[in-house]
Amino acid sequence: MARLSRLSIAAYPHHVVQRGNNGQAIFLSDQDRLQMLDLLESHAQLCEVAVHAYVLMDNHFHLLLTPRTADGLSRLMQAIGRRYVRYFNDRHGRTGTLWEGRYKSTLIEAETYLLACMTYIDLNPVRAGLVGQARDYPWSSHAHYAGLRGDRLVTPHPLYWGLGNTPFAREAAYTRLVQEGLSLSQQQALTESVLKGWALGSPAFVEELQKKTPRRLSKSRAGRPVSKSAAV
Repeated sequence: MARLSRLSIAAYPHHVVQRGNNGQAIFLSDQDRLQMLDLLESHAQLCEVAVHAYVLMDNHFHLLLTPRTADGLSRLMQAIGRRYVRYFNDRHGRTGTLWEGRYKSTLIEAETYLLACMTYIDLNPVRAGLVGQARDYPWSSHAHYAGLRGDRLVTPHPLYWGLGNTPFAREAAYTRLVQEGLSLSQQQALTESVLKGWALGSPAFVEELQKKTPRRLSKSRAGRPVSKSAAV
């Protein structure tokens, strides 16, 4: 069966993951991670893509992005993919592929899943057993939203601004969200959607979104997205 084309629609948030080939490490040092962040910052501006959240793990990374144009996401991922591989191979004296095929992505309903997706990304190092709390991991956007440091790469989504009327209120509210964590159903929905490429949201959202693209958005015509009750 032919694989689905990637789903990318301007002005909607997209959850993206890219993994190392055969699970190999794609970051071997802090310098590698800094290089990736520099590439993301420069090319996100060029490609008109807002970076809402990120985490750089040893063998993969997650991004939460909103492209302003239909091809902005693909242009960004192609640019940083090519340039980072060239940097990585030169720096570490290697040749050949680095990525595990195409990056994986999905489009999410902001009102239902955006803050949950940010939390999912922040908690990735915690789930992996690397740190006890999201605030202890230096290679994610969590510190920016928790008020621990500024991050020029990050563009907060309007839903984050809605968490409070002052920076302190927003930071405290977001920190509480991350500390509360996600339900198992939320984790499964976010994981499955990005790996399989199905749009993630309510049935009404998927139905309305289907009008904007000929690309199939769910497993069946009606779709089986996780209900809004899964995101609390």
